[in-house]
Amino acid sequence: MSTQGNDLGRELSSAVVLFHQAVAARVGLSAGDFKTLELVAREGPFSATELARRTGLTAAGITSVIARLAAGGHVVRETDPGDRRRAIIRATDADHPELAGAFKDLGQALGGAIVDYTPAEQQAIVGYLHRMVDVLREQTVRLGST
Repeated sequence: MSTQGNDLGRELSSAVVLFHQAVAARVGLSAGDFKTLELVAREGPFSATELARRTGLTAAGITSVIARLAAGGHVVRETDPGDRRRAIIRATDADHPELAGAFKDLGQALGGAIVDYTPAEQQAIVGYLHRMVDVLREQTVRLGST
């Protein structure tokens, strides 16, 4: 990738992180805590160990995140029915309409940004974005394991 591409990737990353920080601040969370909550809500429940692996955080780091999310009523710790020695972390059903609105607005704006492309170009863009998500997830796990 060219230097310009590297700079663009970093600029995109910064814009995404800052957007998520602004959204998270609406419910009193940091961007990292918010994204962890979103992961648990979307793909959980998780054990703390699995959540640490998925987020790239250390055991101590994920314990702190879970404690903050639990204190805010965003997650609960439950005994794993398959292994009573292990706890699982599950998102609560807390409703935050302001978050849904922010993501709806973002989705509409992003949809408007892609409308000028042909269907074939749109398909290529969407395919590229899916690959980017996979690479970012792999790199997150890699960084957390080193």
